[in-house]
Amino acid sequence: MTQQTDQFKKVISHAKEYGFVFPSSEIYDGLSAVYDYAQNGAALKNNIREYWWKSMVQLHENIVGIDAAIFMHPTTWKASGHVDAFNDPLIDNKVSKKRYRADVLVEEYVAKIEGKIEKEIEKASKRFGADFDEAQFRATNPRVLANQEKAASILKRLGQSLEKEDLADVRALIEELEISCPETGSRDWTDVKQFNLMFGTKLGASADTAMDLYLRPETAQGIFVNFLNVQKTGRMKLPFGIAQTGKAFRNEIVARQFIFRMREFEQMEMQFFIPPGTQKEWYERWKEDRLKWHLALGMGKENYRFHDHEKLAHYADAASDIEFRFPFGFKELEGIHSRTDFDLSSHEKYTGKKLQYFDPERNENYTPYVVETSIGLDRMFLAVFSNSLVEEELEGGTSRTVLKFPFALAPNKAAVLPLVKKDGLPELARTIVEELKWDLQTVYDEKDAVGRRYRRQDALGTPFCITVDHQSLEDQTVTLRERDSMEQIRIAIADLKTTIQDQVSITTLLKKL
Repeated sequence: MTQQTDQFKKVISHAKEYGFVFPSSEIYDGLSAVYDYAQNGAALKNNIREYWWKSMVQLHENIVGIDAAIFMHPTTWKASGHVDAFNDPLIDNKVSKKRYRADVLVEEYVAKIEGKIEKEIEKASKRFGADFDEAQFRATNPRVLANQEKAASILKRLGQSLEKEDLADVRALIEELEISCPETGSRDWTDVKQFNLMFGTKLGASADTAMDLYLRPETAQGIFVNFLNVQKTGRMKLPFGIAQTGKAFRNEIVARQFIFRMREFEQMEMQFFIPPGTQKEWYERWKEDRLKWHLALGMGKENYRFHDHEKLAHYADAASDIEFRFPFGFKELEGIHSRTDFDLSSHEKYTGKKLQYFDPERNENYTPYVVETSIGLDRMFLAVFSNSLVEEELEGGTSRTVLKFPFALAPNKAAVLPLVKKDGLPELARTIVEELKWDLQTVYDEKDAVGRRYRRQDALGTPFCITVDHQSLEDQTVTLRERDSMEQIRIAIADLKTTIQDQVSITTLLKKL
């Protein structure tokens, strides 16, 4: 078992054991690639969503938020290109009878090459110690350079083949790379075929009169069809943005990697409307701003990288992903796309209604261009969770498992622990919970020895533990323990709220932007 696979299994196990993510309908043996967020997972997810929403809407005077319906008129998806172009290239293995995404098979092959590069760097780092210059090693080592060139060449060819819809060449690439079925090792592949990802449904009281609909595969179109409504009612001037979070649905045939790729998921998207000709400037600016949003969480700059698209979507003139180092390698976390005027122009064409903006400075009407930022909330959850899960060796040969969440994202901010369940300590502890709960998500825990309770709260990612002991009855002070350092200080009960709030508030994150 590789180290990455081992770590990912620990992530999945911990998520279930501590009430973050459950398999959906588990008592009925579950449903493939569908998951439920448990009590702690729902709280973590809400906190991530709040961080995104406040950074987008609250901190920008020219960005507003909406909540569009999941159901939309079916012609919407014809206009957007999803009916004709929203496809995945699929390939079947004739021996295993398993179906795979052809592009993912190639990308996973490239990921193995990148793994070889990382191993070379890791070996060199151990060999040279403090004198090791990773950037210079990457730029000069022959094996690293050869593997980098090989990976880039493969991805370029894949992108070009997909761009031209040359599916025969995608299969040829798989055969040339001698990619085999992960289950059986067979290289007996079918041709590559396109498969549309949208879920169909019906609206109506009877089968005869029901209208064919789709569950939305993205939230962006709800923004585009409301462009004029928002612009006029909000008296918005370009440039301005419309943000939205919500569920989207894709019939992923090869859904896997836990909550990384699901059939029902949540997006956080913002469409930024701009004058034509300014898209390059705004595209670069939003790339910079979005990376800054991620780095403010303190999860390590080395865990992020940009990946520019070789194959552009039908609506884009530039596209880049912010990739994150998940336990299974670097994968897309957020996309920044220059969508041109494709969406608004296409909806104009299909509806016969003008979706234009009168620019008083230019004294003309035009269809705005759009720069989009789109991030999967579930993938962001997995990035935060997997990056935070740490096993630490402690003094005395003991260890602990701790979720080192950014404090502002932690499901619970404080746990109040009476030292014993008698002598009035539980009553004082309950009083502290009642005082803190109005401003901080606070839990009460009296079961087991206090050391065990510390470990339990560490495993849940709770930033602070408040221990009420007999001295607390005498002088109204408690022990405040910080999760990461495990340092303990004595503090007045009256000072608890401001001391903790200063460190766990979403505002502390927003001020870094």
